[in-house]
Order: sequence, then C-alpha cells, then structure tokens
Amino acid sequence: MALATPLRRLLPVAAAAATAPDPAGPSSLNPRRALSLRYGRLRSSLAASPEPRSRPLTASAAGGGRPTVLVTEKLGTAGLDLLRAFANVDCSYELTAEELRAKVSLVDALVVRSGTQVTREVFEAARGRLRVVGRAGVGIDNVDLQAATEAGCLVVNAPTANTVAAAEHAVALLASMARNVAQADASLKAGKWQRNKYIGVTLVGKTLAVLGFGKVGSEVARRAKGLGMDIIAHDPYAPVDRARAIGVDLVSFDEAISTADFISLHMPLTPSTEKLFNDETFAKMKKGVRIINVARGGVVDEEALLRALDNGTVAQAALDVFTEEPPPRDSKLVQHENVTVTPHLGASTTEAQEGVAIEIAEAVIGALRGDLAATAVNAPMVPAEVLSELSPYVVLAEKLSRLVVQLVAGGSGVKVVKVVYSSTRDPDDLDTRILRAMVTKGIVEPISSAFVNIVNADYVAKQRGLRIIEERILLDGSPEIPLDSIQVHLTNVESKFGGALSDAGDIRVEGKVKDGSPHLTLVGSFSVDVSLEGNLILCRQVDQPGVIGKVGSILGNMNVNVSFMSVGRTARGKQAIMAIGVDEEPEKEALKLIGDTSSVEEFVFLKL
Repeated sequence: MALATPLRRLLPVAAAAATAPDPAGPSSLNPRRALSLRYGRLRSSLAASPEPRSRPLTASAAGGGRPTVLVTEKLGTAGLDLLRAFANVDCSYELTAEELRAKVSLVDALVVRSGTQVTREVFEAARGRLRVVGRAGVGIDNVDLQAATEAGCLVVNAPTANTVAAAEHAVALLASMARNVAQADASLKAGKWQRNKYIGVTLVGKTLAVLGFGKVGSEVARRAKGLGMDIIAHDPYAPVDRARAIGVDLVSFDEAISTADFISLHMPLTPSTEKLFNDETFAKMKKGVRIINVARGGVVDEEALLRALDNGTVAQAALDVFTEEPPPRDSKLVQHENVTVTPHLGASTTEAQEGVAIEIAEAVIGALRGDLAATAVNAPMVPAEVLSELSPYVVLAEKLSRLVVQLVAGGSGVKVVKVVYSSTRDPDDLDTRILRAMVTKGIVEPISSAFVNIVNADYVAKQRGLRIIEERILLDGSPEIPLDSIQVHLTNVESKFGGALSDAGDIRVEGKVKDGSPHLTLVGSFSVDVSLEGNLILCRQVDQPGVIGKVGSILGNMNVNVSFMSVGRTARGKQAIMAIGVDEEPEKEALKLIGDTSSVEEFVFLKL
C-alpha cells in the first residue's frame, strides 16, 4: 500500500456539487433563493426515492433498512431535515473521544464540524461499518485521511457554501479599516470624541489587488468594483476571460503587491504560500498599503507584519485569521492600534451556515446512495494489483509535474499540459487515469487548497481551465513493464529557465522509473539522470572545464550537501545543463554566487 498517501491526496478541489450554482457566475444570484432551490430539489428527490438508488455503501442499508447518520456538532435545520428524510439521524453533541468510539460502530455515516477529532482510533472502532465522514465546512485537518482511506471510508466536505459570506466579510473589513470604524467605536464608547484622530481614506479610485482569484476572490472583486475601486489580481490559474468579464486585470505577483493601495488575500495555505508575506515581500509594497486577510493566518509572517506596521510600510491591516487561533491574549499584533481584528467570522452568517448544512447533507446522502461525490477529499479504493504495478509511476507523474510548474515564469498562466507516455503496451492494457490525475495534482496542488484524487481530477482541471492532453508512443518490446517514460509539456507559457524549452518552445521534462525510484532524464533538449528527491539546482552553462568544480565548491563552502550531480550537453564545447541534487535549500548568498559564476548563463532552484 505504498500508494495510499499519494492516492488520497490526488486533487479534490473546492468544487460545487452538480446542482449547486457557481458563486463565480452572475452576481445577481440570491444566496437564500439558491439554497431554497437546492433544498427543494433534494427534498423532492428523496420523497420520490427515499431509499438508496444503487448498491449502498452501508451494511444496514444492504439489509433493507435505512442507514444511520451520527451528527456530533450542531448543524443547520435544513441539512438535518434532508438527512432525516433519507436516514436515521442521531444528534449527539459534545461527545468525549471514548463516547465517540463507542457510538461509531453503530453508524454508517458521521457528520462533524471542526471540533470533533476523527482519528485513526475512531476508524478502528468503527470495525468497517463507517462508510462516510462528512465535514461541514472546508478544512479537514480534524479527519485522519490516511486512516479513512485505509478503512475504505469516503470523506466529503462542504467547500462552496461559505463563498459569499467570506467575500462580504472581506469587503466589510476593507471599508471598516479604511474609515477606522472599530477604533472610533472603541474610542467613543470610552467617552472620547476624537473626530480629527480617525480621519480615514476613500476607496474610490484606489487600486485593490486580489491575491487568489478563485470563488471568494472573484466575489470580492465584483463588490469592490461596485465601490469604485480599480481591481487587479494575481492567480496563475485564473481564466483570463472570467477576469476580463468582471473588469479585472491579471498581473504578476510582484506587480500586484508593488502597485496596490489595498491587498486582499484569498490564497490557500500550502508549502509555497506559508509566510509568503514576509519582510522581503512587505519591502516591495507601496508605502502606506492596507492589507485584508480572510484566507489563512499562516500565509502572513505575523512578526514581519508587525514590523511593517511599526515602520509605516503597512498603514493598516484587517485580520480575520491568525497563525494560532485564538491568538495569544497579549498578542502585539492583535492589540496594535492600526489593526482591525475579528475572530474568524468569514463564514459566520445565517445563510452560510444553512448552505453548509445543505451542502454536506447532499454530499453524505449521495455517498450513501453510491454516487461519486465531487467534494470527496480522499480517493476511492483501487485494486491492490493496480496499486502495486503503477505505484512508482504515480510518484513519477506527480514529481515531474511539481517540477515543471516551478519552471513557469511568474506572469504565465498554465492552461495546456501535454503528457506523453512511452510504453510497449497496447493502450487498452494501460489505464492512465490515475497518472493523469497525479499530473493534475502536481500542477495545481502546490498553489491550491484542493485535494486531488482519481474521482475529481478531471473536474478540477476543467474548473480551473486546465486542459490535459494525453499522447502515447508505442514502443517495440515486451509489455512486462507498464511504462518506459513519461514526458510533461507546458505549452504557451514563459519559462524562468530557458534551458527547459524544447525545440517547439514548450517547457519539457521527462522521467523514468529506475530501480523503483523516479528519475529525471530530460530537461528541454538536454539529457540528464538525477533522482527526483530532495531539492534540485539546474544550471545552464557553457560546456568548458572548471564550471562543475566552481559550483560544487560554492555549495561545499556553504555547508550544502550535494546528493548527486548529472551533466547533459548538446555538443562538446557548446551548451550544457548541470543538475545538482541538494539535501537542503541553499542560502540566498550561495545561490547568488552560483549565478555570478563565469560561464553559468542561468540557474534555478526547485523544491521536489
């Protein structure tokens, strides 16, 4: 089961159910009306066919009875009504861990919010009966996905119902911050009358940068546009036509942060976005910028933000989320006079809570019926023999994709990905769906909160305007080995490393499985042979003596351990690419010295 971890993380995005309206669509949609329509449709469906349509996932339903759903935290009435129309519902709140383990063996589905920890022990206590866990909300940190997958339990969430609420809260913080509403309110209630102290700034004509132009970010842009603001946005996967329809210009990250008067954060917390807003980032911003964060606390280095507030780089900040929640009572950031704070209220509206309840009820009922859920966050069970054979190629597909997307220049948007499989097998004997899903995962997941799996990878790609083209090269030989190589091409994008471009102008990488491990074998037109593990430095240089030694000495002097090195060249004395594996990320000084080395024409550092 070496594949269990990559499979469960294969890419489910925050995608709406098929019946759900797209919040990024027409802004005239009334959220309450939309909820009413969805509720009515599902109620009608359940009334017409209250029992499972297809072979159920539950043991109890298989015996002819209704499934049982345990709800451990308060859920909106509309959602409970839907569940009760289909199943027996047990609402038991504030259970201890021991009480939960005792109950879970008697139920077919479990619905939780963020307060219930669904641990490996819970799945073990279920003894195979628990088939669905529904998380009423977006985050699934409190559910052990690995254990769920091993137990054959589907995990679903409710990722879209909070969209409007989060967007409205961002706009509320934007306006409140600009006019010092919170500070003036506290001052007046303290018996003071300080009109001159709390002079604000107008929003009309100011530039708002929306960082993360997904469902929430696009809704914020719509509303800010109505306030007379000029909107720019940065998101590598935002469709240009959708942004243009709203009147938003897509720009590079550096342009967005350096030209904006206000910055609203809507990106997920991933390894690539953690503490993205740090001292270096703040230094690039326009002096007096104002920042709103209703996304994730960890994307902001809070100590760096405090310094930026104190030195005037950031005039004001409005924060709904924090690295630690609740933040310490003595937090200097929370207590700062120029900071407006709220206790993670982005989803806290009556309508949003109703929407979450309906959305999770839909997902749980669908799963119990045997439907494939668009909001599934772990993979379906895959036959052991398929896992065993494709396991190393699944890892290879993801590694290549994570590598190639890092070669894209900042302003480029990835829209077309071509995957080329070289194999001796007939196409009918090689199912590449899981490999395609892993390519989607590797391309999208580094800058997304989505979990990609074989169920919804194609849906995720479609939602993000990402086209995956698969081609096959049939080789002669024995079909004993499923694949000889995998190539990943990104077309119509700019590369930050010219050496990665093929003759056709695509960014191209190729990999093979050697001794069970993924290896990089081609970058652009250069042949290399390096293990895809740890971190990688690619250097393009003139092929002449001494270059390899100079670069190796720089790394050695900086205490950077080199795990492997490979050099590929077009011809003697011409161009060459040096691929260097390093255990840790080199200091910026070391990278600068490499770039300054004579004969090194370009280089790039990649995290694998």
